[in-house]
Amino acid sequence: MEKKTTQKTNKKGSWIFNIIFIGLIALILFTPVGSKLKYWTSKLMASFTPSVQKVEKREKLTDYHWLLTDNNSQSFDLSQAQGKVIFLNTWATWCPPCIAEMPALQELYNKYKNNPDVVFVFATTDPKNTVDKFMTDKGYNLPVYYIQSAPPPQLASNTIPITFLIGKNGGIAIRKVGAADWSSRKVTGTIDQLLQE
Repeated sequence: MEKKTTQKTNKKGSWIFNIIFIGLIALILFTPVGSKLKYWTSKLMASFTPSVQKVEKREKLTDYHWLLTDNNSQSFDLSQAQGKVIFLNTWATWCPPCIAEMPALQELYNKYKNNPDVVFVFATTDPKNTVDKFMTDKGYNLPVYYIQSAPPPQLASNTIPITFLIGKNGGIAIRKVGAADWSSRKVTGTIDQLLQE
């Protein structure tokens, strides 16, 4: 008799646990509480510095052709930046990890924006009016480009944000999926090294 009572209690406890678990998942996915939780989790992840590939292990970008338009609706092909250091970030205004790393991206951009040998490309599929409002509201002035064609296979990803730091010779020094601290000494030191190549 005790065994049957214990089994019923275990089943009831398991059922209650499942209901609570489903409720928590729904809270995270479908309410503003979940959005804030995702943002703060992303913010924490954005405090980590991305890994830098050793020079001898760097994959070379073989195809630079990627059609984009700039914020003035002018055509831009990534191949126009070949031979320069390229900082490429694919992002969206609705993406919590993208938003979390934006302050560090702005800081990095501010440091190198006047260097003609560094090209920053912040690529998105979001509508221009949405991006303009986001940039104005947040006080960012990053060079946004709007995706017009599929990226080269080496730059393609189903996940955003994804960021690449590409040297003058096409070597991919950093390939990072997810948020990171882009204003760290490790990143700026890597850019400085790439500028010397």
